[in-house]
Amino acid sequence: MLLNMFHGKIHRATVTEANLNYMGSITIDEDLLDLAGILPGERVQVVDNDNGNRLETYVIKGERGSGVICLNGAAARLVSIGDTVIIIAYALMTPEEAKGYAPKVLLVDGENKPVSLRDGEKERELSPKL
Repeated sequence: MLLNMFHGKIHRATVTEANLNYMGSITIDEDLLDLAGILPGERVQVVDNDNGNRLETYVIKGERGSGVICLNGAAARLVSIGDTVIIIAYALMTPEEAKGYAPKVLLVDGENKPVSLRDGEKERELSPKL
């Protein structure tokens, strides 16, 4: 049996763009992806804290250090620029893998700059400049 476990999260990111005319996906600053352990092309769930909408899409890497969080295509109708979202990635694991796995949780500020990273029991503060 495989369990669908969360493995990486970008917590309280601010939507910077919404592009209805793009072919789907979410564009995320590549620095944020690296810190959260999320890969381009990976399926993610996006939870909008402001309106309660939840959606699934895939990731496109955005410009490093840009702070971009852009919902594209139909997903652009479910968010507003300035909304606060949580972006969650999941992985299939055996029960044994899941018991020993420590997900990464990246907290960002209002400009999508990294503030802290929790990797299991360890948490470290991050400099605004990577």
